[in-house]
Amino acid sequence: MKCLIQRVSRASVTIEGKLYSKINKGILALLGVEKGDSTENALKLSEKLINLRIFEDDNGKMNKSLKDINGELLVVSQFTLCGDCHKGTRPSFDKAEKPELANKLYEEFVNFVKKSEIQVYTGKFGAMMDVELVNDGPVTFLLEK
Repeated sequence: MKCLIQRVSRASVTIEGKLYSKINKGILALLGVEKGDSTENALKLSEKLINLRIFEDDNGKMNKSLKDINGELLVVSQFTLCGDCHKGTRPSFDKAEKPELANKLYEEFVNFVKKSEIQVYTGKFGAMMDVELVNDGPVTFLLEK
């Protein structure tokens, strides 16, 4: 399971020209589910995400988590994170999980984060989405479990 996270001032998802969801200060998380991923992976990755200290404290150090700042989270499914670009010029998606199981694990990840009382918004699994963001920093990390 891979999760590309970006600290944002704001982010939104638009589907078919209509605003689907948006957040203010917080994290945009692009989540890719790979073959072999499990509920345990989703739980561990969600815990890492909500507790990762990537927000600045009063001294300007990255010392606060999403929970600490009462930030918002936008989770978007992103199967292309599972793409392998090592050979040739066309990505291989052999490592990506089948949509039915990927969607189940995506939903589990979202539900785990919601239990932490963080405001969570999502994209729509499998939909063609326009994702906009203002990257705060920029600050971007790749989390893997």
